[in-house]
Amino acid sequence: MNQRTKVSIIGAGAVGTATAYALLIKRIAGEVALYDLNKAKVEAEVLDLAHGSQFTTPSRIYGGDDLEVVRNSDVIVITAGAKQKPGQTRLDLAGTNVAILRDLMPKLVSLAPDAIFVLVTNPCDVLAYAAVQFSGLPANRVFASGTVLDSSRLRWQLAERLGVSTESVHALIVGEHGDSEFALWSEASIGPVPLSDWKVSGHHALTQDELDQIAFEVKNAAYKVIEGKGATNFAIGLSSARIVEAILRDEGVVLPVSAVLDNYLGVSDVALSVPTIVNRSGAARPIEVRMSEAELEKFHGSAATLRQSIEALGLA
Repeated sequence: MNQRTKVSIIGAGAVGTATAYALLIKRIAGEVALYDLNKAKVEAEVLDLAHGSQFTTPSRIYGGDDLEVVRNSDVIVITAGAKQKPGQTRLDLAGTNVAILRDLMPKLVSLAPDAIFVLVTNPCDVLAYAAVQFSGLPANRVFASGTVLDSSRLRWQLAERLGVSTESVHALIVGEHGDSEFALWSEASIGPVPLSDWKVSGHHALTQDELDQIAFEVKNAAYKVIEGKGATNFAIGLSSARIVEAILRDEGVVLPVSAVLDNYLGVSDVALSVPTIVNRSGAARPIEVRMSEAELEKFHGSAATLRQSIEALGLA
């Protein structure tokens, strides 16, 4: 770890603090700054995290309600935003969070002109598109966490079902981080073996109905967690920290982050999650993958869904 690296997190809610915690215990950054409008909340969270600094040395945590704390950050993770209220549509929520981002992005760019920005606030795909417009930065430097967590959920589901390590499962969720996302089954494998050929002793390969059920459970996993505990935070905190780690350590790892695309399988000017090389320059380059005709249709459908939201918000 380079001790001079600095990561700032906008929002000291459940996701922001889980991200800060993950960054600290994994010693990914030398400095972690936490910003929130709620002064008492952010100061309490910083104090709680700082009390464990003996066990995270040499990482340092600080923060407050003054945006100045983000100055000269290498990476800024945005988790702040309005929560959906009863009777409020997703589009209404998107409009509220876009307005917050419209005010916030120019200020952040001014304070940290060389930073990479990672959008975690939902709807993250729409907000990634908006953030590029509001910041004036290239798409590789302003992108969303996308389906990194969804893909992790998928790999866990398959590993549990097939009795293998998640590290040996290679499978992705692509498209929107939301209802139109889908599993890229045609490219999934267990180690070097295509998933369609994988058989466990005494059991057949997974049927299409079984695969559809797994994908459905992955897509709706967050709702189950929210129903039981009110919010998802640990897994998204870990996945956000993983993205930051790939950036700061210049890994060149392939992750399904969501950046504005330019003629990716015929899709342009919309942010969608696809396999992307993530390194010190951010979302450096999307990797084109083969899709079946059915998958390609779903991909274009996902793009159309997001484009409708973008146009409805007056961003196009």
